[in-house]
Amino acid sequence: MLLDVVIMAAGKGTRMKSARPKVLHALAGRPLLQHVLEMGAGLGAERLITITGHGAELVESTMRAALPAAPLAFVRQEPQLGTGHAVQQAVPELPEAGTTLILNGDVPLIRAQTAQALIDACGGEKLVLLTVQLDDPTGYGRIVREGEQVRAIVEHKDATPAQRAIREGYTGMMAAPTAHLKRWLSRLKNDNAQKEYYLTDIVEMAVADGVPVVATLASSETEVLGVNSPLQLAQLERRFQAQQAEALLEAGVRMADPARFDLRGTLACGRDVSIDVNCVFEGTVTLGDDVSIGANCCLRNVTIGAGTVLQPFTHIDGEALGVEIGAGVQIGPFARLRPGAKLGDEVHIGNFVEVKNSTMARGAKANHLAYLGDAVVGERVNYGAGSITANYDGANKHRTTIEADVHIGSNCVLVAPVTIGAGSTVGAGSTISKDVAAGQLAVARGRQTSLSGWTRPVKAPKK
Repeated sequence: MLLDVVIMAAGKGTRMKSARPKVLHALAGRPLLQHVLEMGAGLGAERLITITGHGAELVESTMRAALPAAPLAFVRQEPQLGTGHAVQQAVPELPEAGTTLILNGDVPLIRAQTAQALIDACGGEKLVLLTVQLDDPTGYGRIVREGEQVRAIVEHKDATPAQRAIREGYTGMMAAPTAHLKRWLSRLKNDNAQKEYYLTDIVEMAVADGVPVVATLASSETEVLGVNSPLQLAQLERRFQAQQAEALLEAGVRMADPARFDLRGTLACGRDVSIDVNCVFEGTVTLGDDVSIGANCCLRNVTIGAGTVLQPFTHIDGEALGVEIGAGVQIGPFARLRPGAKLGDEVHIGNFVEVKNSTMARGAKANHLAYLGDAVVGERVNYGAGSITANYDGANKHRTTIEADVHIGSNCVLVAPVTIGAGSTVGAGSTISKDVAAGQLAVARGRQTSLSGWTRPVKAPKK
């Protein structure tokens, strides 16, 4: 069946107290609106029509950049005269047949299963409202039923005491036969104190037209909660992270404290993975069997092999290139891996070591205070404390090659492009700007001089 999704995202979000449009505030690392659009795209919709208003150009450009392959369309609501007026702006984009699903751009956690249930219940014939059972439905429009049929939505301020006792509230989302919806929208009036056009008025029209009006219940309050303030955003973030943590725990992941865990992308875990407190996972992260993540680690776009241990405060950011880490690797604490880092099995990266766009073969070690950029490091290399690859000449990046079984002493500078041959040794404190042949000792530093009879300067006496 033909499906179009209309998303209301025109509001300013005054209570957010921000220059940024409300729907671009992030939850789990992605804008609120992007969550809704991604869910809608997964339903196989013909069009995802977003109604923009405040900050329209920024909202539209941001979503086009984030979802270049999605069937996006945008319409503007200017001025903003209510929910009914918002959906009226989408009418020229809607076909004459099929189903239209109406969602809210500031309600990011609506589940695909729930949206699909709305679509299925509509079947191109019924008006279906998404509702939720609440212990305290204050502020929600109440659903007034006769059996399974919905007869009206009564706003809280207009409800009688009996109606206020109803715990089923309207979420603002619905599915409707497109042809009926377009007809009802054309008949909306603004004869109310706010002089606005309310989408909920179509319920009365559907009843009058003999079109069945039914309701589908959301699975939980969490998936229909909207965001109107920084406090609500923070509260929803914790709810979402609790869901993510629960799913991982049920899959067998060990967490020191599920309340101190943040997933802002996708995380795939093997067996017997353990995660300590205050860890953040972004982008696409894959952890093999028996991986251990220490406290306060940040991981983005990385694949980690079995048995690898990340000590606390390790920072890995693969960006677009990604980071690949083999099995049995030891990293940290306070280590940093940047885009293009590829570590073979049993590599050791110690405290305050940074690796960028470099490969390190099996068993290589850089245990302290070192930098490897644009380098190829062979097996069993020992890279000394304080040593760096000088890979940038002010205009271009150059590569350093360190072949197998090389020993680089402490406080060395390898000026790229340069190759250090297999089995060779570079003496501590050397600046190497020429290739070193295999098996050689290379030392490039000033000769040590000792002066006898030298006297250390002393401060002059105070006057």
